[in-house]
Amino acid sequence: MDCLITIDINTSAVKIHAFDMNGGLLCAKKGSYPTFHPQPDYSEQDPEQIFITTLFILKNLLNEHIHPNHYQVKAICFSAAMHSVLAVDKKGNPLGNAIIWADNRGVKEAELLKTSEWADSLFQATGTPLHPMSPLAKVAWIKHTDPERFAKTDKFISLKEYVIKQLTGEYLIDYSMASSTGLFDIHTLTWYQPALSFAGISPEHLSTPVSVFYDGCSLKKEYCFSLGLSSSTKLVIGASDGCLATLGAGIIGSNNATITIGSSGAVRVAGHQVLYDADTYFFNYLLAEGYYVSGGPSNNGGVVFEWFARQFGDFSGGLDFEEVVQDLLKEASQVSVGANGLLFLPYLLGERAPIWNANARGMFFGLNINHQHKHFVRATIEGILFEIYSIGKTLESHRNFDSIYLNGSYASLPLLAQILADMFGKTLYLNNHKDSVALGTALLCLTQLGIFSSLEEASATVQSQESYLPNSQNHATYAKYFTIFEQLSTKLNNEFEAIVALQSII
Repeated sequence: MDCLITIDINTSAVKIHAFDMNGGLLCAKKGSYPTFHPQPDYSEQDPEQIFITTLFILKNLLNEHIHPNHYQVKAICFSAAMHSVLAVDKKGNPLGNAIIWADNRGVKEAELLKTSEWADSLFQATGTPLHPMSPLAKVAWIKHTDPERFAKTDKFISLKEYVIKQLTGEYLIDYSMASSTGLFDIHTLTWYQPALSFAGISPEHLSTPVSVFYDGCSLKKEYCFSLGLSSSTKLVIGASDGCLATLGAGIIGSNNATITIGSSGAVRVAGHQVLYDADTYFFNYLLAEGYYVSGGPSNNGGVVFEWFARQFGDFSGGLDFEEVVQDLLKEASQVSVGANGLLFLPYLLGERAPIWNANARGMFFGLNINHQHKHFVRATIEGILFEIYSIGKTLESHRNFDSIYLNGSYASLPLLAQILADMFGKTLYLNNHKDSVALGTALLCLTQLGIFSSLEEASATVQSQESYLPNSQNHATYAKYFTIFEQLSTKLNNEFEAIVALQSII
């Protein structure tokens, strides 16, 4: 019996799933790896650790579930987090760690881009907001601050490209991942020369762009042998995690939106037209040729709640991290809407949409003598979700959507799903398959294999039976709190900048 494998290289872990040829889940495994923060605005990962973890988890899944049950792996398809940059030398060796999406060290380069005379044309051509998250800003930062490493670099690639290079020996990047670099023209599907000039590089410094359906590379012989896979196993290059989460939410070809909250967060819509936005609030990334995913990302999703859990959770009695998280969620559920007047700005990693301020910082506001630990837990959760709501509210002013579909490890939690329904004042639907990135990757792969005739047909198979109805009273209360949240997020711009400057001096 045939099956396919999906490999998702996301921020906190590699997640590997096996699906049957109807898109049914067979099994899954994941392996975690850390993110390093050597300085407050730095976020890095070890590419070797990620590759070794990917190989280890893939081999275990195959040996424990696939080979014993006599499944034949028809294809392997990839997804990954966007915006990582890894410099490698002529032999393909990493020159340091990979700089990931949460890294804000390129803030000066992003400001240079924003104030340039061709800022608007750059945004319209690439679909990528001018922000330190952008690989364009990251490469420019390396050029300006680390000229020795820049001179040694043969290629600037993402972590996904690094894994594929290790497995196949080829430097390839799919159009979807390329469209999130700020270096790629989403209309001509070629590297964009003005962006390359700003970064000081040529197309030769980047991988070859190919369709998300590309299957022209194959596993090296040694990996076919060690993994027990046939040399005829297809490798489908796949797309970015955000775009595939949108496909896996089942909203392609509809007037709906999806909210994803994992380590980061995003609100997205999909269509055949670019969402033009004069204020450059939103991204426009490619799912595939002719399919655009538009929306806004947040740096501060589940990673912020995990930070809170590690700093302020009760680990006594030998509780593991997941048990501590569940205890915190129970504690938060006992607190009424608004956390008794306590608000939390969740900007621990700066912020992307809709404020696009890399200097933004976190804070608790409204603290009084009666606030207890449970209020801080509730306020932290509500702050993360207020930020998601702010993206959705801004996005809805540009494109109407009838319904919202939830996916991601945190958006799927009942407490968070209900709070989101109350904030938006809309019925929210939860996908039957909890990992929409994996499902979207499988649907894209099945389309490439000819099982589905189009992505619309594949998307229509996604089911969402569980729903959360909004509470009108809670919605009215959240609207009042959100007004304050929104004002604080912009009124403190000068203070955010001042505290960042002071920290750099110290």
